[in-house]
Amino acid sequence: MSTALSLAVLTPDTIDAALALRVRPDQEHLVAPVATSLAEAYVHGEAAWPRLILDGDRPVGFVMAFFDLRFHPDRPGDRPRSGLWRLLIDAGHQRGGYGRFAVEQVCAEIRRRGGTRATVTYHPGPDGPVGFYTRLGFRPTGELSGTQVVAEVEL
Repeated sequence: MSTALSLAVLTPDTIDAALALRVRPDQEHLVAPVATSLAEAYVHGEAAWPRLILDGDRPVGFVMAFFDLRFHPDRPGDRPRSGLWRLLIDAGHQRGGYGRFAVEQVCAEIRRRGGTRATVTYHPGPDGPVGFYTRLGFRPTGELSGTQVVAEVEL
């Protein structure tokens, strides 16, 4: 991993590189492809924050955050949530610190927008990313989102 890590807005010049990112075949059931994420970002508008993870000018992954910092008076007890919606590190670039960098940048953006917690959902099985998120401070809330574990970290 170089010291020139950054997150970049996707552009017409970078879309093909983003769409070419792939996890290992044994991880495909854990994360949706970039194309699915971009379709979700399109329909969710400003709530979605898709970014390409770059090492210098080389795409190494994709991250998408979601932001909901508004108070919902019609839902007492419901807390606004922001967090990590999708994280995909290309198979050839895994275990290089890129995922940690991306999660840290998402958390920094949540803080910049006034948030105090970050939320993530993940596949709960032994092949899932529970260890990764635990090392970053995320703790299960006891909730499920479909079949996925919901975890949070205080910022």
